[in-house]
Amino acid sequence: MLIPSIDLMGGRIVQLVQGEKLKLAFDDFEYWIERFSAYPMVQLIDLDAAMRQGNNAGLIEKIARRLPCQVGGGIANIRRARQVLDAGARRVIFGSALFGSDNGVGIVNTSLAAQIQAGIGTEQFVASIDTKKGQVAVKGWKEQAGLTPQQAIATLNPFCTAFLYTHVDTEGTMRGFPLDVARQLRNLTDRQLIVAGGIREQAEIDALHEMRVDAVAGMAIYTGALAT
Repeated sequence: MLIPSIDLMGGRIVQLVQGEKLKLAFDDFEYWIERFSAYPMVQLIDLDAAMRQGNNAGLIEKIARRLPCQVGGGIANIRRARQVLDAGARRVIFGSALFGSDNGVGIVNTSLAAQIQAGIGTEQFVASIDTKKGQVAVKGWKEQAGLTPQQAIATLNPFCTAFLYTHVDTEGTMRGFPLDVARQLRNLTDRQLIVAGGIREQAEIDALHEMRVDAVAGMAIYTGALAT
């Protein structure tokens, strides 16, 4: 399954390269809402909230009321998750809040994961695992959590309905998602597995589908390289 991505920053739809360099920006929301209206799921991310530099809450609500969305970006507690669900989101993506450290050692916040599961239900909880150079990255991909994705998935598997794995090293580059990574991750969990980062063509999405892995695409859609 292809899941189109809508990333919001500064009141616009944007595409960044590796979470840093602005490559594309759009403000024609009606066009993209209409274009994505036939998809069973759209991914909606508030990059400003993820980077702790404001938010796009009004746009999140506007889009989530018209498209079936899983929403993420800076969501750190049950209260905010419920607000997003009340605004129309189908599922909520938790990322950085799930990870911390204890005496310099990376840990998964299983207490929060259990609270999320109890507070909004397993079926509405998506755990986001973003990696740079093989390590989980947090806080807008600016910091390392001191954990591998394998450790994160093993610990969070009992709590969520799906994992969203973003390969930051290839995000926005259209160089292709590393299929060997997808195979390794697929063997770690029976939950829905969604991957992002460099998706560029339909053949790649088909190969992921054969592994029972869903694909998020942004740059390839907005540049026209991938037909939707």
